[in-house]
Amino acid sequence: MTQFKHSLPGLLALLCLTGGLFAVGAALAAPDAAPVANIASAAVTASEPAPALFSHQVPLELDAAGTAWLGTSTALVLLMTLPGLALFYGGMVRRKNVIATITQSVAAFAVVSLTWFVAGYTIAFGTNGDAGINQYFGSLDALFLNGVTVDTAHSLLPGIPEFLWVSFQLTFAIITPALITGAFAERLKYSGMLLFTALWSLVVYAPIAHWVWGGGFLGAQGVLDFAGGAVVHVNSGVAGLVCALFLGPRKGYGVEPITAHNPVLTMIGASLLLVGWIGFNAGSAGAANGLMGAALINTLLAAAAASLTWKFVEVVYKKKWSLIGALSGVVAGLVAITPAAGFVDPKGAVVIGLIAGPACYVSSVWLKKLLKYDDSLDAFGLHGAGGLVGALLTGVFASTAINSLSEGANIGVQALGLVWTILWSAVGTLIILLICKYTTGLRVTDAQEEDGLDGHLHGEVLDGV
Repeated sequence: MTQFKHSLPGLLALLCLTGGLFAVGAALAAPDAAPVANIASAAVTASEPAPALFSHQVPLELDAAGTAWLGTSTALVLLMTLPGLALFYGGMVRRKNVIATITQSVAAFAVVSLTWFVAGYTIAFGTNGDAGINQYFGSLDALFLNGVTVDTAHSLLPGIPEFLWVSFQLTFAIITPALITGAFAERLKYSGMLLFTALWSLVVYAPIAHWVWGGGFLGAQGVLDFAGGAVVHVNSGVAGLVCALFLGPRKGYGVEPITAHNPVLTMIGASLLLVGWIGFNAGSAGAANGLMGAALINTLLAAAAASLTWKFVEVVYKKKWSLIGALSGVVAGLVAITPAAGFVDPKGAVVIGLIAGPACYVSSVWLKKLLKYDDSLDAFGLHGAGGLVGALLTGVFASTAINSLSEGANIGVQALGLVWTILWSAVGTLIILLICKYTTGLRVTDAQEEDGLDGHLHGEVLDGV
């Protein structure tokens, strides 16, 4: 009782304070009391006209359901790089290079996020009304996201806030150079990788994205690429092949066994890639609608089909059903269906997956041995070959019953888009590699490669190394 008496004044004071706060809140919320924020907004509106929109912008007319779905998809696509691709690649390298390999995915996230903010977005999706220049290169109006506000939308998706569209496309820009790291795993300097990624995202990725998605000449000519068969996968696969050829093989490649240190990590990474790919493909519908549903089921079916056909070829050739083989088949199907996901029906998706499995197996195993290049984690074998297969087959199986844009689709137009993508990616990548070679340098020393990159480059090693 004595304790209660001592606490009573404190309780009364607390009640008084609470009541006072409640009264203030009620007064501010009364109809005749304008909120401070609204008063400020009214003052700005009265004294300042609304800023003029850029050519690529329209006033936002919010599609709440589509916005919610694209926000979810953005998170899913980011999951594909961190931690999905990081673990997928990290499990397939040798134990002494796990941290270095995973760190490259982290670097891709950090570097590309800033280059996209500075110039990548406006190069890819900006327009300035000049039909000549804009066929090949976006405007620079939105440098540093200048002019992008909470009230603007991109003309491609007028119901989606532009900031969200910027973020969604950023996740595609992040994973594309991250895929390339699989080609030069276990032998590239970290400083060289940082410079390469920054230059490549601006010089190679952003222009190709503009050509296909941002109002450029390939999209205008009817090239179909729903979620990145050419823009992401063929682009990164070709760049990876150029990197592998330019750098040369790892020490001991083809002479001593180089095996995956932890297929379980690769399994976790591949599973995250599979889940994230739902956002990658179904999110590219840009709305919560029937097309989104078609892209989703097509994604799952193609992945399943490719995993099985990869395994059938592998068991004939190696007499074993490997876990990494099954997972590689899943990724092959995901890659191949990416350009077609919103253009084909489920039957077409299954056929694309069935073809992609063996095609990517041949590219990852036989072609690499025949030409004797060291594409460490099959960046070209999976993404280059799978993207090529998927992009070409989109021209075969595209259906107007799924998407009206499928009308007129054919292999010739798809091949034209691939030729431009391959040429720009290959030449641009080679030039950037030369720049990096004579500035930061590219390849680690023989001693560093022999000991492992983890300790030498990052000062961290796994226990037991």
